[in-house]
Amino acid sequence: MRATVIHAPHDIRVQEVPDPAIQQPTDVVLRVLRACICGSDLWAYRGESARQPGQRIGHEFLGIVEEAGSEVSGCSVGDLVVAPFVWSDGTCAYCAEGLMTSCPQGGFWGSVGSDGGQGEAVRVPFADGTLVKLPAAAASDDRLLTALLALSDVLGTGHHAAVGAGVKPGTTVAVVGDGAVGLCGVMAAKRLGAERIIALGRHQVRTDIARAFGATDVVAERGDAAVAAVRDMTGGGAHAVIEAVGTEQSMRTAVGIARDGGSIGYVGVPHGSGTGLDLDVMFDRNIALRGGVAPVRAYIPELLPDVLAGTIDPSPVFDLTIGLDEVPAGYKAMDERTALKVLIKP
Repeated sequence: MRATVIHAPHDIRVQEVPDPAIQQPTDVVLRVLRACICGSDLWAYRGESARQPGQRIGHEFLGIVEEAGSEVSGCSVGDLVVAPFVWSDGTCAYCAEGLMTSCPQGGFWGSVGSDGGQGEAVRVPFADGTLVKLPAAAASDDRLLTALLALSDVLGTGHHAAVGAGVKPGTTVAVVGDGAVGLCGVMAAKRLGAERIIALGRHQVRTDIARAFGATDVVAERGDAAVAAVRDMTGGGAHAVIEAVGTEQSMRTAVGIARDGGSIGYVGVPHGSGTGLDLDVMFDRNIALRGGVAPVRAYIPELLPDVLAGTIDPSPVFDLTIGLDEVPAGYKAMDERTALKVLIKP
């Protein structure tokens, strides 16, 4: 089959790799219908996250079960399913607590020895603990299928940030980051009842999506100017701040715009963000910090009905659609910020 492989920074190729096969009775082989490129994939693309030459890449996908191991009971051949970006056994103490990302037998798609999502097919370990069935009719509804793909990562990650930030009805929320996760954080905050949602971003295409997702205000400034603007318009800062970037500047901004006694929900993959934390400031102002890698498998059952009903529709975050052979160009487009999030149709 064909799959996306990373050989070196800025060297993404689509090439022939061995077809996936059942290795354990709890596996399935899934034919990918939709996949996408994540902002976190760009860290590897830019050489800021180490990868072995020839390693697979991609962790967001959904598709049709083509083969199932003898112990799989949660899905059958022909079922449409979505995969969260981490597989998990569904039986350990962490899985029972809803923290599937800490499952001792779990792992990330594209890690050494595993398939990546940006290919024609994937071997899925622990299918019963990992995959979530979708309505079969969704396979013929292009918009709905695209919206459902967001359940694999960005929608659940935005929701995790909103939960970590303590968003609840009546709160004022500020969102740092205008990528797909930040925009889904806006949507999640709206869904959880936030009264005011301030999106920080300077790209009108993205801030227009933020407004459509529920943002009531947009702040285009960055750094100290952004902090001053948000604190002025809120009379001291936001109750809840979503941090969806992971850099030093984004974390400093998040701390700066949080109201005393407020909370930051952080989901941006850390790249220097630790140096943006001033514990003295956070201590003096009683600012809480919660978040981390999102256990999206725990959130899919909660979010899926709203996506199916059309109550929330994250599909606008996908603004460029390509075939599998065009994946290298898709990475380039996201790296150059000419695309927000690239949808792949293998």
